Amino acid sequence: MKHALEFYFDVGSPAAYLAWTQVPRIARETGTEVEYRPFLLGGVFQATGNRSPMEVPAKGQYMVDDLQRFARRYGVPFAHSPHFPINTLALMRMALGLQLRDPHRMVPFVDAVYRAIWVDGRNMNDPGTVAAALQAADFDPEKLLALASDPAVKDDLKAATQEAVQRGVFGAPTFFVGQEMFWGQDRLDFVKEALS
Repeated sequence: MKHALEFYFDVGSPAAYLAWTQVPRIARETGTEVEYRPFLLGGVFQATGNRSPMEVPAKGQYMVDDLQRFARRYGVPFAHSPHFPINTLALMRMALGLQLRDPHRMVPFVDAVYRAIWVDGRNMNDPGTVAAALQAADFDPEKLLALASDPAVKDDLKAATQEAVQRGVFGAPTFFVGQEMFWGQDRLDFVKEALS
């Protein structure tokens, strides 16, 4: 029986952005369905005691350079956000809310947000910038803000984040093929191998 590819992501992670650009190709090449799992990376960090590699100056600079190398390998645009870190709470609520209520709009939403943060370098910590980016991508910012404020969506994101922690997730991106877990966009070769 073929397993689905479960993809845990948060739009605030540049490594998850790079993985996002590659997962559809891997799914096509392996004939696999992708199950997108939006969660809150900050909540996972808090629960697991993990932290961003960017908080360690030497490691952070190395990571920026390494992410650029992978972007060139993948042939995708990437610019490290000058506004990093991004508070993704509302954005991840929007992503999960769309997945639950208007599922065909979730991937285009995440595409637009990833582009705004990791290609265009927009300040997605600023509500006005978020609204402009969403409107340019044919989303109604007010409806998405209402979705992010919905108590049920808030609870759903908490539950999704807790589930991620219970499964052993400690960072983004994280992938599952069956029960086997892979962490990091630089593990996509192993993901593809497991799917094949």
